[in-house]
Amino acid sequence: MGFHSARHVEALNQTMAELNGDINVSFEFFPPNSEQMEQTLWDSIDRLSTLAPKFVSVTYGANSGTRDRTHKVIKDIQEKTGLIAVPHLTCIDASRSELRDIAKDYWNSGIRSIVALRGDLPEGLAKPDMYAEDLVRLLKEEADFDISVAAYPEVHPEAKSAQADLLSLKRKIDAGANRAITQFFFDVESYLRFRDRCVTIGIDTEIVPGILPVSNYQTLLKFAGFSNVRIPNWMHQRFQGLENDQNTRNLVGASIAMDQVRVLSQEGVKDFHFYTLNRSDLTYAICHSLGVRPQITVPA
Repeated sequence: MGFHSARHVEALNQTMAELNGDINVSFEFFPPNSEQMEQTLWDSIDRLSTLAPKFVSVTYGANSGTRDRTHKVIKDIQEKTGLIAVPHLTCIDASRSELRDIAKDYWNSGIRSIVALRGDLPEGLAKPDMYAEDLVRLLKEEADFDISVAAYPEVHPEAKSAQADLLSLKRKIDAGANRAITQFFFDVESYLRFRDRCVTIGIDTEIVPGILPVSNYQTLLKFAGFSNVRIPNWMHQRFQGLENDQNTRNLVGASIAMDQVRVLSQEGVKDFHFYTLNRSDLTYAICHSLGVRPQITVPA
C-alpha cells in the first residue's frame, strides 16, 4: 500500500479542527557554539516553551567541549523555564566511570530523563567498547532515569540487516529504556510498518516519530545521505525550482510535516518529537496549525 492509499487520502482530508490539539509535542535543540547562535537558541526555547512541550532535549557531541555546553544548556533550561530538560548522552569517548559521574551530576541537579545513544564512531575506531543498551543499563544502575533511545524506521546505516537493527532496539528496551524516538523520515508507511514489526517482536513501548520540518532541501539531502533516510520522489518534485525561494520552501516544508502528523495521528500516534535545528518559526507554525496552542495564564 502506497503513501497515497485510500486510507491516507482519507486521513489527509481530515480537518485541522478534528485534531483539536489532541497531540503531545517535544522539541530537540543542539548546544550553540557562538553568542549569536546562543541568542537564537534561547529565542527559540522561549517561543516554543509556550506550547507546553512534554520535554525538550539537547544533543550531545563526542568531545568534552560540546558535552560541557550540553550540560550547561540543560541546567539553564531546567532552572530558567521549568520545562523538563532532557540531555542526550553518548557512550563514545567517555569511560564508564565518567558516564556514572555525569549521571550522578544530572540526577543531583534534578534531571530525571536522558536520551541514551551510542554516538557517532570516531574515525579509525572499528568497534566501540559500549553500545546504547550498555549505557541504558549503566544509567538504570545509577538511578531510576526515564530513558529514551533511538529507533530507525528505515534501518540504521551500520546495521547488518533490518532484523538485526530491530533486535538491537529490543535489547535497548529490555535493558530498561522507556521509549524510542525515531530518526526523521518522510515515508509515513515506513514508520507504520516499523511500528508493526516492533509489536511482532515484543516491543511494547512507545515509538515516538521524529519530525524534521524542512527549510533547506539541499541540507536535507546531506542529512539523509548520512542517516540512510529515503527521500520520496514527490518531495523532489515539491522542492524543485525553489533553490532561491526561502519563503515557499518554508511553506512546502511546513505542509509536509503537517501532513505527516495528521496521517500518523489518525493511525493512533499522539506524541511527536520535532527536530527544530534551533529555529522556532517553522516548528511553531506547524504546531499552531495542528491545534497546539500557547498556554496562557489568565490573571486573577
